[in-house]
Amino acid sequence: MANKGKYYITTAIAYTSRKPHIGNSYEIVMTDALARYKRMQGYDVFFLTGTDEHGQKIEGYASAAGVTPKQYVDKVAGEIRDICDLLNTTYDKFIRTTDDYHERSVQHIFKKLYDQGDIYKGEYEGLYCTPCESFWTESQLVDGKCPDCGREVKPAKEEAYFLRLSKYQKQLEDYIEENENFIYPEARKKEMLNNFIKPGLQDLCVSRTSFKWGIPVTFDEGHVIYVWIDALSNYITGIGYDPEGSSDMYRKYWPADVHIIGKDIVRFHTIYWPIMLMALGEPLPKQVYGHPWLLFGEDKMSKSRGNVIYADDLTTLFGVDATRYYLLSEMPHAADGSITYETMIERYNSDLANTIGNLVNRTIAMTNKYFDGVIQAPTAKEPVDDDLAQTCLDAVKKVDDLLATYHMADAVDTVLGIAKRANKYIDETEPWVLAKDPEKKERLGTVLYNLLEAIRFLAILLSPFTPDTTDAIFAQTNMNAKDYDSLQSFGALEAGITVGKAVPLFARIDKDEMFEKIEARQKANAEAETANNAKVKEELAGVAKLAEISIDDFAKVELRVAEIKACEPIKRAKKLLKLTLDDGEGERTVASGIAPWYSPEDLTGHKVIIVANLKPAKLCGVESQGMILAADNAEDDVKVLFVDDLNTGAKIR
Repeated sequence: MANKGKYYITTAIAYTSRKPHIGNSYEIVMTDALARYKRMQGYDVFFLTGTDEHGQKIEGYASAAGVTPKQYVDKVAGEIRDICDLLNTTYDKFIRTTDDYHERSVQHIFKKLYDQGDIYKGEYEGLYCTPCESFWTESQLVDGKCPDCGREVKPAKEEAYFLRLSKYQKQLEDYIEENENFIYPEARKKEMLNNFIKPGLQDLCVSRTSFKWGIPVTFDEGHVIYVWIDALSNYITGIGYDPEGSSDMYRKYWPADVHIIGKDIVRFHTIYWPIMLMALGEPLPKQVYGHPWLLFGEDKMSKSRGNVIYADDLTTLFGVDATRYYLLSEMPHAADGSITYETMIERYNSDLANTIGNLVNRTIAMTNKYFDGVIQAPTAKEPVDDDLAQTCLDAVKKVDDLLATYHMADAVDTVLGIAKRANKYIDETEPWVLAKDPEKKERLGTVLYNLLEAIRFLAILLSPFTPDTTDAIFAQTNMNAKDYDSLQSFGALEAGITVGKAVPLFARIDKDEMFEKIEARQKANAEAETANNAKVKEELAGVAKLAEISIDDFAKVELRVAEIKACEPIKRAKKLLKLTLDDGEGERTVASGIAPWYSPEDLTGHKVIIVANLKPAKLCGVESQGMILAADNAEDDVKVLFVDDLNTGAKIR
């Protein structure tokens, strides 16, 4: 198969606030299906997904859980990646915005934009939504609440850096008008132009000082780079972009062929992101596709509403391919999709068990029964065969056209149409009747050949959607010609091959029995969550409870006032500073892990309290002879206790 060139496809990166529900998982499965299809066609595909891990919300969740933000996101990012793997997705790279290379490149991007005047320092005052981490004006609110999530907003004011969106407004507007498929579908394009761009773009806040959990601005202590530059840049940092020198991979794959994202974040990807790229002098992605939401019944999934379904629930109950099939077949192109256990059972039984599973099972069983499993040559053709063949050939072209415009459910339905037509062909040709007439044996062999050839088309076209099912079909039939190029003609199946034993692909589900399993799983999940919450509370209580000591224990600790005479960084230790102290009796050296919060000039000349009789320890080559006292003022905020009005050498009692 000839290489058709590169194809770079991405999902939005998942926010690591909590374990994603099945509505969030739709996007990774859809993107995987597109990536698999393009690989099958001969494209050099690179598929990027990952996690967005910074921000005030994460800082809050971590604080509530009694862990550091990094510990919190490590856990949730692991859960997200596990779900991607569970759903059999074939991403080429899983990026985390806490990855060192990403953080470094984002800092370089921020500095480049600042140096060329596209980022400037100012002050932001507005109405802030903490869950969305967004500022809003009064006129943008809906019923006085956040227009994105409907939650309360609070007045906020802080020093910040801003990206000059206004500078690039005309350039962006012209680009969108000239590239009609850049924003897809058309309704999203009109929404962006008419509701956001043409009314006038306001410059975008791109740094924060009210929280610490973010990538630091290298040239202004206290500022962290805000989500827009941090998260959106993953699409280029993940393939090796850096303003100080990009990789061969970046030059090979960028621009992206498509960003697959939810409809709620189209604005960020079609306004903020393109302007960032314009400012950097980089090409824009070829297309941004904003897909609809997957709802539970008619409601958006929400843990507070108690209508959340997780991917591991569905795969345990129904299997991986059935879960993938439902997600891809149930989401309309331009409207929100819906998932309920009732409809999933119905779709499983009708499409997978009856239509696809029954076709494959019957055809293999008849080939074994009538020809000892040997595929016969199609030597006795009749006109009724032509329509089956044409259905298969038409499906190839139709699926290609539908996936080019992201009509995923219609593409799945087209493939299912092959199975439906083949089942109808069985009714038309009645192989069991042909088997009774020895003179019809050649015709019987041709009918079964045509059915197996239709199944071959079915299996290949199913592979992006239900890859394990495709593997199972090929394992049972032992067919040759499994590649996409073999679908150019009907009849590539080689006669003389012996099929295997017929094994049901999908066993029918008894609705009552399945609901008993669903209720049992929901109960088990609720009990596990309750137990986990109790465990967390117990752990936090254990942390909070102080171990009592006697006055004699405290008397063993010698606290003394010391003056910082000199201070310098310690090589190869980002967090350590080397302090030279005068403790009233002489000089001593202390290595202290306060570099993230203090520079040497902030400390030199001040007086601090030290633990004077601590056993010396060697830290990064420096012998530390004591410890200075500091307070955890807030999450990731440390304050050294300065005592400049006390005498050097004074003892603390």
